[in-house]
Amino acid sequence: MHRLIPYLILLLSGTLVFPSVVRTHPVDLLIIGGGASGTTAGVQAARMGVKTLIVEETVWLGGMLTSAGVSAIDGNHQLPSGLWAEFRQKLYDHYGGPKAVETGWVSNTLFEPSVGDKVLKELAGREKNLTVWYSTAWQEVKKVDGGWLVTVQSGKKKREIRAKLLLDATELGDVLAAAGARYRIGMDSRLDTGEEFAPEKANDIVQDLTYVVTLKDYGKGADKTIPRPAGYDASVFACSCDVSDPAGPDKPNNNCTQMMQYGRLPNGKYMINWPKCGNDIYLNLIEKSPAERQAMIREAKLHTLRFLYYMQTELGFKHLGIAEGEYPTRDGLPMIPYHRESRRVKGLVTFTLNHAARPYEQPEALYRTGIAVGDYPIDHHHAKNPEAPAIDFIRIKVPAYNVPLGALIPEGVDNLIVAEKSISVTNIVNGATRLQPVVLGIGQAAGALAGICIRSRVSPRQVSIREVQSALLDARVYLMPFIDVKPEDPHFRAVQRIGATGILKGAGVPYKWANQTWFYPGHPVSEYELVTGLKAWYPRLAAVPASGKPLTLAFFGELLQTLKGEEALPGITGAWAGFGFRGSPEPDLPLSRGMAAVLTDHYLNPFAVPVDFTGRIISIP
Repeated sequence: MHRLIPYLILLLSGTLVFPSVVRTHPVDLLIIGGGASGTTAGVQAARMGVKTLIVEETVWLGGMLTSAGVSAIDGNHQLPSGLWAEFRQKLYDHYGGPKAVETGWVSNTLFEPSVGDKVLKELAGREKNLTVWYSTAWQEVKKVDGGWLVTVQSGKKKREIRAKLLLDATELGDVLAAAGARYRIGMDSRLDTGEEFAPEKANDIVQDLTYVVTLKDYGKGADKTIPRPAGYDASVFACSCDVSDPAGPDKPNNNCTQMMQYGRLPNGKYMINWPKCGNDIYLNLIEKSPAERQAMIREAKLHTLRFLYYMQTELGFKHLGIAEGEYPTRDGLPMIPYHRESRRVKGLVTFTLNHAARPYEQPEALYRTGIAVGDYPIDHHHAKNPEAPAIDFIRIKVPAYNVPLGALIPEGVDNLIVAEKSISVTNIVNGATRLQPVVLGIGQAAGALAGICIRSRVSPRQVSIREVQSALLDARVYLMPFIDVKPEDPHFRAVQRIGATGILKGAGVPYKWANQTWFYPGHPVSEYELVTGLKAWYPRLAAVPASGKPLTLAFFGELLQTLKGEEALPGITGAWAGFGFRGSPEPDLPLSRGMAAVLTDHYLNPFAVPVDFTGRIISIP
């Protein structure tokens, strides 16, 4: 008994220290990073019944949309889809409709960052299968039997998470690197990618980053001028009022008031994310240590404060000051910088400019595996780095495009999914896939991929591509970027499925700052066009003659009879009313592209034929 007395004294005095026990938290899916893609991945996976945990370093959701202050959506205005459409509708509801968020000329959808965080938290908070740990940083990832063991830190508290699947949604692809996945940084060589606009030699140069500042109009009589920042040089910002279109033939056009309207937000606020002699800065901090990163981030902040001081003192906007209370930060600036570029994983496939510009002409039919769409042009920021090779981005023209599923899956590392800006694309293509609505879509696709993996108990590389795409169609997501067949159209799914086979193809149009791909559902289709598209899937049609005449209902019935060995026309005419088509089902009725797509989808269902990650047909009926 006397041996226990010292321990009892220590216990009563409060000085006895027991070894800390780290509790392991089991989940199906662990998402590291609650940014744009991490949030949508979490919501989508949770909706599919997956027990999901997001760990996020800040106290907000949304990443570049909110925590970095880039609260002006670039692109996909005519392609509202899935969780991007839900997010936008909630902004409409909050502010009072579409016109209420068309406040600046850079975008059709602008909002206050704090409101964006609130909306995303509302979306995430509705999902019973989704948990978010804020103010939590990952420390270590280990591959273990059955998945991953990840150590995280929340303040002074350390935790372990055991996950079947791990999803890297970090801003710079830090997790994929720690997990052992191979990756690229910087510009690719045209000799490797086949992209004529890429430089001859690869390098590690990334796009300029920006530390955004959100300003508020405090009234004409106010003076919110900040103290003169260290290193201030007014000449650095001398051309900042040039508002000419960098993608067009315009000559320099100085209009300081219009420049400020670029990122005007609701409620008298302004997003300052200005490329021309503004607050872009070249800092490649991807492979730097945490301390080195922090020093570079401080320099980016200082550069932005210099630009703000210039606007207040040289341009006369002293009544515009840092928006107080917009962010939960001491300096009133966003929590993180806007990274336009990160590590890019080496995936099962690499999405190149050639795939985006001419999807139907490539050896790989990656468009058949599409899971997210984008319509923004190739947009790179390199003005602040004189070392960057000159690339004529103005001449690079692409239509609206889709992102292949294999770009989210690393080669060589199982049970790891990659999202955000770290997917397997070339440096040039990253200039389009980095935009906010595309990243939101990539995240939702990553969540659907995780959902199918958990449901089927397979690794991402073993997943059925068509199952993932079907889950996304259930969520009203575009697989193909057909601008003229919206998710609310009763034939949306059928057109998307046939488009993803390539039996009937879209027509791409590079157009200003919102590229397009059209399906033209009301246009006529010829016998030859449909039969040519079907032959890849049904070799039995190889001997079927097809002319350039308009496709009729009778000819379509003959095709079905050839493939199924039974007369199909009576069945089609009997089911006609259920398809919602106009007109009477006469044998000589010319079919439109939309009608041909719906009938082909219904009676042949070629979408059910599996394809691999390159889009190759695995088994031909």
